[in-house]
Amino acid sequence: MKHFFLASLIAGAMALPAFAADYTIIAPAGPGGGWDQTARSIQTVLQDEKIAGSVQVTNVPGAGGTIGLAQFASQNSGNPNALIVGGYVMVGAILTNQSPVSLKDVTPIARLTGEYEAIVVPAASPIQNMEDLIKALKADPGAVSWAGGSAGGTDHITAGLIAKAAGVDPTKINYVAYAGGGEALAAILGNQVTAGISGYGEFEGQVKAGTLRLIAISSDARIEGVDGPTIKESGLDVVVQNWRMIAAAPGLSAEQVTAINGDIEKMVKSAAWQDILKTKGWQDTYLAGDAFKAQLDKDVAATESILKDIGLVK
Repeated sequence: MKHFFLASLIAGAMALPAFAADYTIIAPAGPGGGWDQTARSIQTVLQDEKIAGSVQVTNVPGAGGTIGLAQFASQNSGNPNALIVGGYVMVGAILTNQSPVSLKDVTPIARLTGEYEAIVVPAASPIQNMEDLIKALKADPGAVSWAGGSAGGTDHITAGLIAKAAGVDPTKINYVAYAGGGEALAAILGNQVTAGISGYGEFEGQVKAGTLRLIAISSDARIEGVDGPTIKESGLDVVVQNWRMIAAAPGLSAEQVTAINGDIEKMVKSAAWQDILKTKGWQDTYLAGDAFKAQLDKDVAATESILKDIGLVK
């Protein structure tokens, strides 16, 4: 009996790597959106692949992720088990909300995914294509309402860039910001807005079901498996890719950061993670360590410039 018990203990210990970390991941948005999906995908792979022990996801929505970011940074200094997802949306929200907490207050770990923006309208909409939407925008910018994520985020930036490229004053766009993807989707399906703008993955189910019409995608060329033209095909030179990342708490040692990087690297190289990317339509944009930090600095500077151009930041 003793031998059996000992064998069971050894088998249990071998099922997990030595000292597998338990993680809590903050998704700084409501359920259903891209950050929530990213956090829960990370949770699934870290647990199923036994890279980590238990992984919990907590939603802290509001202000383009800056509420969750501020809470995360203030409550987790020195905690190697705390992670937060974020991305391009958060970069813009920090600037537009003049957030006192920025990405300099956390420890960037890796850029994980990229996703192109999709422009959709309800299936019953008289707008049949991107050309129709541009025509309506030129006729009366305020009469065209856009449902998307937080103010200053990727969706808002894309709408502003479309207006600018069409020769319309970007400061006159009628953009309606929603805290979560689920809320924006309900507004679009309920015909409360003219068009919706978000990552393609958030609309894919409704597009395939025929309740939403995909009129354009913000890639530089058509994407295999996505039945829709690019924004460029309508004559506007607009290409936008929303990226998502994972960061750790401030105040960590070099050894703690290395350990977290190791777990995330194992995750992104797993077949399970690659399967999720295919299912969700996310591009693999994995970039870690100093290379990611350098790219992040460039992205922050470029985003500030874009937001000034479209009147969201002075």
